[in-house]
Amino acid sequence: MTAPSTFGLSSEARNLHWLLTNLVEEVPGILSVAVVSSDGLLLLSSDPERNDAARQAGTERRTGPRGSAADLATIVSGVGSLTIGAARLMDFGGVKHTMVAMDEGSLFVMSISDGSLLGVHGSADCDMSVVAYHMALFVGRAGHVLTPELRSELRKSLESESTGSAR
Repeated sequence: MTAPSTFGLSSEARNLHWLLTNLVEEVPGILSVAVVSSDGLLLLSSDPERNDAARQAGTERRTGPRGSAADLATIVSGVGSLTIGAARLMDFGGVKHTMVAMDEGSLFVMSISDGSLLGVHGSADCDMSVVAYHMALFVGRAGHVLTPELRSELRKSLESESTGSAR
């Protein structure tokens, strides 16, 4: 996995990038990860350019959802909204996490803070309990630092990366 550049970022943003990279590299079966803001915008991704570059080259591998990291963010945001709506409708309180097991993979969505979400795309053979445990560790470490200022910094960082790669 190629880590995104963290040059010029605050120590909190660099730490969050490190935590996300560590999550992907250390937990077997995790294919891709996205951190999404409460308004559905991608804040952080395990590899924001991998899928875009592969699609443009016509060599897309089956290592994550089709398309870009933004597509995973869209899926995570949609699943998060759906489960939050269901919890409200059923009056069951807040949603802690959602797991979707499919024939060839899994999707995990976990609340971080202020409506932000952590989304993980896992392989079919991943150990769901191990992935969920490590996601909870990430959320515990990241939740208190994911302030509005840090979310803004992460968004700007992703925007500058995408404008830089589009050249």
